[in-house]
Amino acid sequence: MFAKTYGATTLGIDGVLIEVEADVANGLPKFEIVGLADVAIKEAKERVRPAIRNTNVNLVPKKVTINLAPADLRKNGSSLDLPIAIALLEAYGFLPKDCCSDSLLAAELSLDGQVKTITGILSMAILCRDLHLKRFLVAKGNEQEALLVDGIEVYAIENLSELIDFLQGRKKLKPAKRENKISQNIKFNEDFADVQGQFLAKKALEIAAAGGHNVLMVGAPGTGKTMLAKRLATILPQMTYQEALEVTKIY
Repeated sequence: MFAKTYGATTLGIDGVLIEVEADVANGLPKFEIVGLADVAIKEAKERVRPAIRNTNVNLVPKKVTINLAPADLRKNGSSLDLPIAIALLEAYGFLPKDCCSDSLLAAELSLDGQVKTITGILSMAILCRDLHLKRFLVAKGNEQEALLVDGIEVYAIENLSELIDFLQGRKKLKPAKRENKISQNIKFNEDFADVQGQFLAKKALEIAAAGGHNVLMVGAPGTGKTMLAKRLATILPQMTYQEALEVTKIY
């Protein structure tokens, strides 16, 4: 039996789509993960199997192969635990085929089946939106970060058992709601107007802020480089929503 789900990892500050393919066949029991996975992902099999077992799902020992595509891209982190588990359950026939074909999954699994938070959720949520996937399934605690991105349904999952019941249609889950309104009213402790003197430096920074240019400040220690850099933000124009997302990804 063969099944596929969609997971994600991060490359730099951007999210990257990973197709998690699971193949279950008769033969000597074995669990193999291929596709340039790092140590954290290789160890996923030691988290996924106990997580499934502790969710009261007994899988017959078979030859299991998990492929992470594209195979030439190195994957890292623990974000693929959940898509690996769901792909495996689909391949065994425990879940409906293609039950997550319109979803992106990203979360770590604990040995008892609890779904744990990960880093890089914002980049993955932007990826989910750009790929026009309907649902983004994340751990409870990551949903508010994912909800910064409009146009996708975010579901907060507490444990693997809850997700299985949801995908089998035995339990209904409501999409998470944004708790706090996004505010662009920023308060600064410093102000560009506080700078005394430094006429040439201030003129250069004003031109850079108005024209969107880069600035390189060079000088001896104590000449005011850090002081000016801290106050430059107070004269910059307000960021657009997309610019704010890009800055938050870097953070």
